[in-house]
Amino acid sequence: MSQTNTPAQPAPKYELSRSLKGRHLTMISIGGIIGAGLFVSSSTSIIAGGPASFISYAITGLLILLVMRMLGEMTTSLPHVRAFTEFARAGLGEGAGFVVGWLYWYFWVLVVPVEAIAGAKILQNWLPFSPLQIGVGLMSVMTCVNLMSARSYAEFEFWFASIKVAAILVFIAIAGSYAFGWTAPHGATFGNLVDHGGFTPHGWIAVLAAVPTVFFAMTGAEITTIAAAESAQPGRAIAKMTTAVIWRILIFYVISLFLIVSVTPWNTVRSGESPFTLALNTMHVPWAGTIMSGIILTAVLSCLNSAFYVSSRVLFILAERGDAPQSLVKLNARRVPVTSVLIGAVAGFLGIIAATQAPQIVFDFLVSSSGAVIVFVYMTICVAQITLRRRHEREGLPAPAISMWLFPYLSYAAIAGMAAVLIAMAFTPGLQKDFYFSCITLVAAVIAYVIVNRLRQPRVAPSTVT
Repeated sequence: MSQTNTPAQPAPKYELSRSLKGRHLTMISIGGIIGAGLFVSSSTSIIAGGPASFISYAITGLLILLVMRMLGEMTTSLPHVRAFTEFARAGLGEGAGFVVGWLYWYFWVLVVPVEAIAGAKILQNWLPFSPLQIGVGLMSVMTCVNLMSARSYAEFEFWFASIKVAAILVFIAIAGSYAFGWTAPHGATFGNLVDHGGFTPHGWIAVLAAVPTVFFAMTGAEITTIAAAESAQPGRAIAKMTTAVIWRILIFYVISLFLIVSVTPWNTVRSGESPFTLALNTMHVPWAGTIMSGIILTAVLSCLNSAFYVSSRVLFILAERGDAPQSLVKLNARRVPVTSVLIGAVAGFLGIIAATQAPQIVFDFLVSSSGAVIVFVYMTICVAQITLRRRHEREGLPAPAISMWLFPYLSYAAIAGMAAVLIAMAFTPGLQKDFYFSCITLVAAVIAYVIVNRLRQPRVAPSTVT
């Protein structure tokens, strides 16, 4: 039992591989930020906020940046902790580690079927198979990729992310040239920012109200902290990623969204349709729809690949700490936690069947029950950072190489910002279901810890009175 509660590293035979290189971690970090949410779901925020919608992304990007900076500080001050979720345990105790770990696993294991279904719907336009057949095929391929080695996952993610980055940079170049009037037939198009109801047609409240939706599209940067454990220098890698994330958010989200609403009137955007495709069609780029479908498919497969990887590694970490069955820490010859990967695969297959064959209400409930979970996880990590920093200062230790800016004010600001996201969800009709179902998930995780913790307590034999 003591082995469960000590911060000691696992025995060598249960140590994950160290095969990931710097280029892998860089692209994993980028891939975690850029998902299908940018290419498709951004239509929702544009409709809600109008031309000012890119400010919603800037605000959300700031929150993500603060979280990543806190992760950078905790990584440099606690180099032996090599997983995002384990900072909650280090700062707030075993209960927080259990709850955050399982919530984070639950979030990503549900992403697996969601992305597989999304990919199947895209491929259905090109392949003569049903969504169920295509989804099962995608799941089978990604299961094999993740069973091979961490390096195979990283290589796939490297190329997926490279395609996404190249596509966005090309889009920015084309749209920027058009917006400034260099390629547009009638000169600069920045008038679209104010010509169709003003810069904020629904008011600034609508811009702020779009932040919760944007928040979920931009999560994933913390995946680097999970993958870095399988690199040669995890602490250094995480520190580098946390300082670079803001520039990626600025370039890939804020600038691209700004150019979209500059190139095309915001009120022509349709929900569920890619605003990138609309902008490319406005600029008369040939084959725009086909090109964007391919890029969106790449983003979906990238997210599916990452969800597979993250869910398996988080489950491995939970088992290592005694919060999941010990059989899950066993690795194959390539240092892959096979059982954890297969559990994610089973969840994915069942999710696809539930979404395509069973009543849709079952799948909708599962997705809704994870809607606000990532916000709960992020908030707990922020509280853990404050606790660990206070402890660090009380012990008189030197300041970490990477420190949170303006501590503790920005740490509290990050918590307040995410609390505002939860409040907005609770009062926004389209998000209320996600909020309340996610609260049920949180309560279930807490109850699970209470039960498991009681089962762990050694039973004291009653003394005999003579």
